[in-house]
Amino acid sequence: MNNSAGAFVQGAEAYGRFLEVFIDGHWWVVGDALENVGKTTKRLGANAYPYLYGGGAGLRGSSPASSGLATPTKEITSRFRD
Repeated sequence: MNNSAGAFVQGAEAYGRFLEVFIDGHWWVVGDALENVGKTTKRLGANAYPYLYGGGAGLRGSSPASSGLATPTKEITSRFRD
């Protein structure tokens, strides 16, 4: 040990670097989580209240009967017999 007088200072520096990475990593994770919560909330709001987010029907295409996109070609019982 050539520089034993600096052992405490080196330990404090190492602890400071560890603490900095630890806190920075937690802020990163919390920031990402809050961003995802915000995006999800906006999507749910747009589906629940479409007139607040630019109009249009909420959950478009969710019901083929109302949208008219899908029409059955066979009876239900014959679908499973084929």
